[in-house]
Amino acid sequence: MRFGFLLSVALATALAVPALAQSGSYTWTGYGRGGGVGGSSNCSSYKMKVDVTVAGADVKGLFQQEGRPQRNFQATADASGNFRTKAQVQGGTMDVRGTINASTATVVLDGYCKFEAKLKKV
Repeated sequence: MRFGFLLSVALATALAVPALAQSGSYTWTGYGRGGGVGGSSNCSSYKMKVDVTVAGADVKGLFQQEGRPQRNFQATADASGNFRTKAQVQGGTMDVRGTINASTATVVLDGYCKFEAKLKKV
């Protein structure tokens, strides 16, 4: 009887572990759009490359606008794969948020322009 109780507790604990972000590497290259915090009118001509690596709940990203220095961000994903942080850029910070789970892989960089990246697993 004791063994059965311990087995059921162990099973319940294993099943209660939250799902983490989908581990792996992701990428996106595309153009910005207006409506960012700074409201630049040239956003649709700004090309951005985003690379994201996920290991468990750790999310690390590199992004680079064409002709600009490479920047990075780090975040911790919650049980649903959602994360939010800020990235240092010239002249301030950029809001970074996203979701990486079994059905979705997105990152939004929101600063002088908004870059909505639908990531592709590599």
